Amino acid sequence: MFIQTLETPNPQTLKFVPGSVVLPKGTAEFLNANDVKGMSPLADRLFGVDGVKSIFFGADFVAVTKNDDVTWQDIRTYVLGVLFEFFSSEQSVMVEEVKAESHVELSETAQRIVELIDERVRPAVARDGGDIIFVKFEKGIVWLKMHGACSGCPSSTVTIKMGIENMLRNYIPEVLEVRAIEN
Repeated sequence: MFIQTLETPNPQTLKFVPGSVVLPKGTAEFLNANDVKGMSPLADRLFGVDGVKSIFFGADFVAVTKNDDVTWQDIRTYVLGVLFEFFSSEQSVMVEEVKAESHVELSETAQRIVELIDERVRPAVARDGGDIIFVKFEKGIVWLKMHGACSGCPSSTVTIKMGIENMLRNYIPEVLEVRAIEN
C-alpha cells in the first residue's frame, strides 16, 4: 500500500491519500481527542500520536493538523504508520455512517448558493485537504464554515473574500458579502 502525502496551503496540515475510500458519504472533523468519543477508531489512533492537533476525513483523504510545537519531520512517519496499519486492516473509519449535510427548507437564493458551492468550490477546497459548508444566507450575507486544512489556514480569508465572495456575487446579485464562522 502506498499513501501519498501532499502539502496543503495550511503549513500546519498535511493531506494523506491512502488510495482508497476514506468516507463513502459526507465528511468528519475532530478538533481534539475529546471529539472522537469512540466514533472513529482511526481518529482514536491518530490522536495517539504526540503532536496531532486535529483530524479531518474527506471522501478519499485524511487531513492531519499538527500542534505548533512539533514539526512534520517529528511526526509524519508516525502518522503514516498509523494510516498504513489502519488501511491495511480494511476497518471502517467511522463506527457509524456519517450523515450528509441536509439543505431542506432553504430559500431559492440559498439553494442556488449551495449548488454553486457544491459544484465549484467544494472540489477545489477538497484538493487542499478541507471542506466548506454552507451555514446560512441572511440579509445578503452568506455564512460558511471551513473544515480540515482550510480551517485556520492563512489563505482561507483570501479564498473566501476574493474567490468565493466574488464568484457568488457574480452569479447571485442578492449576495452582498461572504463571512466565515470560526471553529
